[in-house]
Amino acid sequence: MTTRVLLLCTFWGASLAAAHDMRPAFLALDQLDSDTYEILWKVPARVANLEPGLAVRFDDRTESLGSPVRSFLNGSCVERWRVRRPGGLDGSSVTVDGLESVFNEVLVRAHHLDGTTQTALLKSGRPSLTIQAAPVGWAVPATYFRLGTEHILLGIDHLLFVLGLLLLVDRRWMLFKTITSFTVAHSLTLALSTFAVLRVPEAPLNAAIALSILFLGPEIARKWQGGSSTTIRRPWVVAFAFGLLHGIGFASGLSGTGIPQSDIPAALLFFNLGVECGQLAFVFLAICLANACRTLHLDRPRWVTRLPGYAVGSLGACWTLQRILPILGLL
Repeated sequence: MTTRVLLLCTFWGASLAAAHDMRPAFLALDQLDSDTYEILWKVPARVANLEPGLAVRFDDRTESLGSPVRSFLNGSCVERWRVRRPGGLDGSSVTVDGLESVFNEVLVRAHHLDGTTQTALLKSGRPSLTIQAAPVGWAVPATYFRLGTEHILLGIDHLLFVLGLLLLVDRRWMLFKTITSFTVAHSLTLALSTFAVLRVPEAPLNAAIALSILFLGPEIARKWQGGSSTTIRRPWVVAFAFGLLHGIGFASGLSGTGIPQSDIPAALLFFNLGVECGQLAFVFLAICLANACRTLHLDRPRWVTRLPGYAVGSLGACWTLQRILPILGLL
């Protein structure tokens, strides 16, 4: 019975993670003159198909100038149109209807004629934004920091890879080297991808990330059995190699938001800092839980102590199949 429950939870977790598109929706409001704005509304295609009621709403004084022009670009549904409001949008509210039923967030960027930019994240509990005439200077860094933190903490596949690394490491110095290697690697490819120096198709990238998790499963089992390998002796090498892939995956949560050129340095820096803080929080929590179990001398069955390792291998296998079969045309 225990085995069946574990298998059921594994497949359910894999399906749930596969169904969630981590990219936020993006809403850009670019002021053209004192009354007119160009609107760009970009929603991941998967979210748009599941939630067709997701829509942007302005106040009653705002007039739409024509119907939105729809197109599909890089896996997203994109709509463009113009609106006019006497005196501009300053002080008015912009609302995303239907957001309360969607897991994804919406990154909003309002660009004013004077060059100032207001940036904010909307979510189910906060679906509206008041446009400010004088945006707060720290709002852009704070928004991208929060976006980076949530991206890593909600990215189950990335966290599972980090968990797999933790299960292979016993010594503090080796843990430091391993986490540092992963950080350096994904920071490098995150920057290259954000500046469009490095581009990898999304489907093969996601399959490769799943394979990186699957790769750790047998290595964890080998360590349980007292075996040895290059991965077990030098986990920092594997962390660096696969960290390059995960960095490109992190970039998908940033590059898809339509960052203006002037904001790229700050967005990249604070998004990456957010990712690092979220990652370190996860590592700290995992270490604290492990130390607590050892200190309390809890009497646990062997399968309970090995459950995290089973999760790494099983979910890695499920995600690999889910992401490779469509590429091969078998699903």
